[in-house]
Amino acid sequence: MGRQQEPAAPRQSPAQPSGWVEKLKREMYVRQAKVERKLSIAASKMTLVGQANAKVKVKAVPKAKAKVKVKAVPKAKAKPKAKKSPKETKAAAWSQGHASPRPAGLACSKPGVVEVKQVVKAQKHPNVPEKRESNHQKIMQQTIQSNLECLLCLQQPEEAERLLLLYHSSPMKRKLLTIGAYNIVMRSWARKGCLHRFNRVLSMLESAGLRPNLDSYAAALECMGRGQACTKIIWRCVQQLKQDGFHVDELFQKCLFEGDEKETVLRAIRIVQPDYQLPPAPKPQTCKSALLNGFYSKEKVVSYPKLDFSAQELRERFQQQLEMELNSTITIQSVESTKPLTPQALRARKQLAALRAQWRGAILQALQKAKHNMSQKRAMSGYNSLYPYLCLLPDEEYVDIMMQILNTLSPQGESLSVLARELGSKVYDRYLTQRKLRSRQLEKVQEIYQDYIHLLAKDSQPGEYLPREYWEKLVAEAGYGPSLRLKDCSWPYVLLMRLGVYLLEILVHSVKVPRNTLKPHLESRLIPVLYHIYSFRSSWQVGLIKPHPIFSQLVSDAAETTLTFSSSVMPMLCPPIPWTSPHFGAFVLSDTKLMRYVDGAFQHQQLLDQCPQVNLHPVLDALNQLGNCAWKINQPVLDIIISIFNDKGNEKLDIPPPLSEAPKPPVTPGNSSAWHKSQKHELLLCKKKAAEMHSLRMDALYKLSIANHVRDEVFWFPHNMDFRGRTYPCPPYFNHLGNDVTRAILLFAEGRPLGPKGLDWLKIHLINLTGLKKKNSLQERLDYANEIMEEILDSADRPLTGRKWWMNTDEPWQVLACCMEIAQALRSPDPAAFVSHFPVHQDGSCNGLQHYAALGRDLIGAISVNLMPCSVPQDVYSAVAQQVEEFRKKDAAEGLKIAQVLEGFISRKVVKQTVMTVVYGVTRYGGRLQIEKRLKEIDEFPEEYLWEASHYLVRQVFNGIKEMFSATRDIQHWLTESAKLIAQSGQTVEWVTPMGLPIVQPYYRVRSTVLNSNMQNLSVKSSANTNQKPDTVKQKNAFPPNFIHSLDSTHMMLTALHCFRQGLTFVSVHDCYWTHALTVDVMNQICRQQFVALHSQKILQDLSKFMLKKYCSPSKDSRAPWQKKLTEQLSNVPETGEFNLTKVMDSTYFFS
Repeated sequence: MGRQQEPAAPRQSPAQPSGWVEKLKREMYVRQAKVERKLSIAASKMTLVGQANAKVKVKAVPKAKAKVKVKAVPKAKAKPKAKKSPKETKAAAWSQGHASPRPAGLACSKPGVVEVKQVVKAQKHPNVPEKRESNHQKIMQQTIQSNLECLLCLQQPEEAERLLLLYHSSPMKRKLLTIGAYNIVMRSWARKGCLHRFNRVLSMLESAGLRPNLDSYAAALECMGRGQACTKIIWRCVQQLKQDGFHVDELFQKCLFEGDEKETVLRAIRIVQPDYQLPPAPKPQTCKSALLNGFYSKEKVVSYPKLDFSAQELRERFQQQLEMELNSTITIQSVESTKPLTPQALRARKQLAALRAQWRGAILQALQKAKHNMSQKRAMSGYNSLYPYLCLLPDEEYVDIMMQILNTLSPQGESLSVLARELGSKVYDRYLTQRKLRSRQLEKVQEIYQDYIHLLAKDSQPGEYLPREYWEKLVAEAGYGPSLRLKDCSWPYVLLMRLGVYLLEILVHSVKVPRNTLKPHLESRLIPVLYHIYSFRSSWQVGLIKPHPIFSQLVSDAAETTLTFSSSVMPMLCPPIPWTSPHFGAFVLSDTKLMRYVDGAFQHQQLLDQCPQVNLHPVLDALNQLGNCAWKINQPVLDIIISIFNDKGNEKLDIPPPLSEAPKPPVTPGNSSAWHKSQKHELLLCKKKAAEMHSLRMDALYKLSIANHVRDEVFWFPHNMDFRGRTYPCPPYFNHLGNDVTRAILLFAEGRPLGPKGLDWLKIHLINLTGLKKKNSLQERLDYANEIMEEILDSADRPLTGRKWWMNTDEPWQVLACCMEIAQALRSPDPAAFVSHFPVHQDGSCNGLQHYAALGRDLIGAISVNLMPCSVPQDVYSAVAQQVEEFRKKDAAEGLKIAQVLEGFISRKVVKQTVMTVVYGVTRYGGRLQIEKRLKEIDEFPEEYLWEASHYLVRQVFNGIKEMFSATRDIQHWLTESAKLIAQSGQTVEWVTPMGLPIVQPYYRVRSTVLNSNMQNLSVKSSANTNQKPDTVKQKNAFPPNFIHSLDSTHMMLTALHCFRQGLTFVSVHDCYWTHALTVDVMNQICRQQFVALHSQKILQDLSKFMLKKYCSPSKDSRAPWQKKLTEQLSNVPETGEFNLTKVMDSTYFFS
């Protein structure tokens, strides 16, 4: 095979007659000339178009979209002509065996395109703001690609190409097209194996001045594999790929495949390279972090802890989980279902069932009519961007989603924007599920999970792998099939909102109820079930969707016994899929982000994608450890809570009462205009209280109903994290981060014997929960528990009929659960052998200040927050209160009135919240409000001095902290000033945690996009643009607390990983660590070791180096005044004190 044979190749192939080739060659040049001429004409008109569009561009995104739609009309009419122009330029290269790397036609076309671009640039309206245009452009690009992905999903390549041509044929619109947009359309033709249509799109890509990337070549080879192209065409494609600087192996290493795409591409390659083999999987990399050298060492590998399930049992659990996620929703029994069924409830249920059947029909009819109208307009005017999104699912699924929203709407209503986001997100989630099914990704996940469970099952061979490592090994061994990560198909936030608003409009307009439903004597005309009203929240006017009282009354009377949830809010019934990358992990089907962030923001995901994957391994492994902890329900405690919940609740015990217990509004005869101001105020307070009570009651109902649903199950909470690295369980309602009630009903599924010291730890934990002996030593707490053992046993045996000691404690429900565990252990034949499932907590002592004191090696601060060994715990809140009292005495002696008024009122409780939150960036304004709230709770304090007293005290608290924690304030000031200067230079604050996690602060001066709808114009804030200016105030105020949060999450993750190596069960609630009573001592030792290891790193110096390199590198404009100032600031790292960090190892009360 030599190049000299190439021209003869087409003639030898019966599929490629030479006449067709010559004709194609002539047509290519003619049509290319037509394209250039058309572009030149468009460019000459650019001044007028630019002036007409300049104003539109500055406006909100929907206006810009409207502009695109209007301009699409004449282009749609000219479609046959436009179709002819961009012909198979690339075909000349691949199907004709052209000798040059680029076809001659393409070489001619480039200058024309460049000239047009220069004309456009020169004639661009000077008043169009560059950054705002960039934001608009970003959203438009995402929207176009989402539209094209929808059409690809709907198997409508003609429509996809038509949309692409709409933008491509206009020089102004063409710059909105990225190579990704062209690739999507090429993939849609590749799936059909239609090479000549594929080539037409490829020639459009080239004429736009873009070059094919790896995805383009993967689509080309897929098309050739499906269309059974001749050897020569495939050979030319592979040669072109190499000339463009790629390697065939990269197709399989870097491209994402769906369905049988990988096999099809491989088949095409093997036509020209019969012996070609898939490249071997890359060798697993090992994290080199200094903090984890020992952890990833192969010499210290231990077997992964086994679950108390066989492989077959885990397979069955996986199938149950998969079935739940495939259904998208799950309907469970409400804990209120135990109430007796009255005739009124039966009648209301019957009415509701009949109405809902009618509503389903009405919504379905309205949706189908709306779609029909859209399709008609689309045929006439070119394109409607929402139409394909209404075709992705069966019509009945859209109706299900809308009915779900209707059935869960509270009587007080919900904001239009919240409902729109929820509707749009539900459609997107179901679309993703469909894609995973169609692409056979789910099939592959199932196959791999079947093998993965051998790592966890008790009847399998022990494996010396972490969950992530084992999963990656299984994926590498699988080789063929679809990629486990889908190609990016995320919808822009603005688009989600537009879709949600549209569906909400259909719902509001189509659901009606007879006016005489509850009062038969009235006329029977139909009235809307939902109303759009306006209300004020703070100083903002908010649009609400509120149900008619008839509907709310029917729902209340029906007292329905079921609740419907999305499957993703439920605990998992099988161990979670391990996190192996920022794009894959947690639930089987439900899409879960590794990092939570505000709607529309993508900067975090971008940082994670750019970060070397090996650097993220520790974070992924820590999340997998937390998620693999199995849980079960504490049934006796749950039953007591449900009984009180159904018996009017108990606010003191944090069990919200039903709405029937809400205060009744004043009844005044006559019209409302005759009411006194005080009566109107009272009515307003009653409504506010009712809304709060409903919200709290529903929250408790959800938690208790989910807990009751899984009362006989073992379950898991998959975890992810926020942008600072703080970890959270993914199911939002019911998890161990919840309140006292929720924590009390959770137990570890795995039990461990108490051992020699376990019972003592249970008793100490009990006293910690009561809050009664915070200043006492551990031994004194243990002695106190033994003294009051009679009360403990009485609480356990007769919680609701005895002396009820447990009710008068800080955390009553956890106290009760602990009393029951202690009672069972004491009454067992051998308490040391008693198998306990109870989680015992060890809590950090003002953990934020602990990190500051360690960073600054601040001796006085370290003593105050228990970094130094002490016989009794040091209480920083009491110390600050004492310091403030000294300031007050001095001021009172000098005759300051407010200092004299405050005598006897300064206590630990008054200052605690402010001291706790100073470290997390609370301002003086926020601190004043906190103190004012505490003073209000003191009945004897004179109300007229509230403002002045809180203003005085917040100043003294800040002074006290500054005096006690001098190094802390210096570090805080350095972080704040650094962030301010970085933000003022137009950049956001970024850093990397000692664990290797990259972090960016997502605070921008966000411009709202106005969405126009028939109900109201909706202002949508989206952080989807990197060109927005940072919000300097938020950037500087948030940096100190966010930086400290990133350190406390690093400490927790290090502790989690090393606890795993020691065989411990470990979970955390931020700076509160949980394990079995047996292993508290081991966890305490690991926790201290990892804190010392973390702070032995040069954290502030490393931060300074990172920021100097990022923000002050020589490549930047070093002459700028801000640059010099920033360099000085970042270089001036605060000095540290004399505290010996290793003392933490011997500090009993560091975590206790």
